[in-house]
Amino acid sequence: MRHLGPQYAGPPIMDEWEPTTPCSRTGGCGFFFGLSAKLVCVVSKAGWLAIGHKVRGNLVIIGGAEDLTGECVILREVVRLSGGRRSAIVVITAASADHEEAGETYRHVFQKLGAESVAVLNLTSRNQAQRPEEASQLERATGVFMPGGDQLRITAMLGGTPVYRALQERYEAGVVICGTSAGASVMSGAMIVGGREDEAPTKERSVRMAPGLGLVEEVVIDQHFAQRGRIGRLLSAVAQNPYVMGLGIDEDTAVVLNARGVFRVIGSNSVTLVDGTGITHSNVSESDFSRILALTDVKIHVLPSGYGFDLSTRRPALAAEVSGWIEKENE
Repeated sequence: MRHLGPQYAGPPIMDEWEPTTPCSRTGGCGFFFGLSAKLVCVVSKAGWLAIGHKVRGNLVIIGGAEDLTGECVILREVVRLSGGRRSAIVVITAASADHEEAGETYRHVFQKLGAESVAVLNLTSRNQAQRPEEASQLERATGVFMPGGDQLRITAMLGGTPVYRALQERYEAGVVICGTSAGASVMSGAMIVGGREDEAPTKERSVRMAPGLGLVEEVVIDQHFAQRGRIGRLLSAVAQNPYVMGLGIDEDTAVVLNARGVFRVIGSNSVTLVDGTGITHSNVSESDFSRILALTDVKIHVLPSGYGFDLSTRRPALAAEVSGWIEKENE
């Protein structure tokens, strides 16, 4: 296993992976939106994206505005998954404009919920993320949490640095990685960084994409989903490569995703999944970028708390089946 240079924020290269048909399963040559087909095909052959290798660890992906003062269902689950009374949580505030306030807010909440140790890593520059002593703060973490803000700040600040490599190492060691709002969007291989909200989607400026951290592949994540009317821009993102699953997470809602690519929904609202693999018509590749986007035969799932989804089979799970998962996990 090896890592790329500081300009790359995605997963490490698996040297042993040699794809035989790098473009066959995606319907294209990869899914870093906005890159040329030639470049992405070269990237795939070099081994950046092992298609089907969706997730390598445990993630809690939160749609933002989670409860901080009441029952704190989502953050209580973060503490439980991090080890409960023995948990050591590190809060990385790279996305936040007010680092100290964000760090202290989550330090207080996690301590209130019973975490044994909560450390705040206030990263304000890429130079700081290059320091080995900053990366060392993650060595004993049993959970890592990334608050909201600007997801581009996270990738620009962390990509290829010792802090990024330490985060990847903890992730692949089974440590739960959690993010809310911008900290959720950044987890996917290709992330949404902007776009029009609450409007009919067009091919022009409906969605803007950038490479994310690559903690979960073949998925694109949007947050504050129903509250900010973001269905149009998620449809636009999926239209650019229908093999990529669109995952829209409402506020105070999260998906708890395990290394098998299976997740369950928790929180007070719902999760929307956009599956474009069955699309029979799209005008996304036509030259008139001002036209309204046309898509036919898109499959959409809406899942509230208690339901689940298998990213590998693209099948939802009803509440009774998810209860069975939880029972097996607790055995």
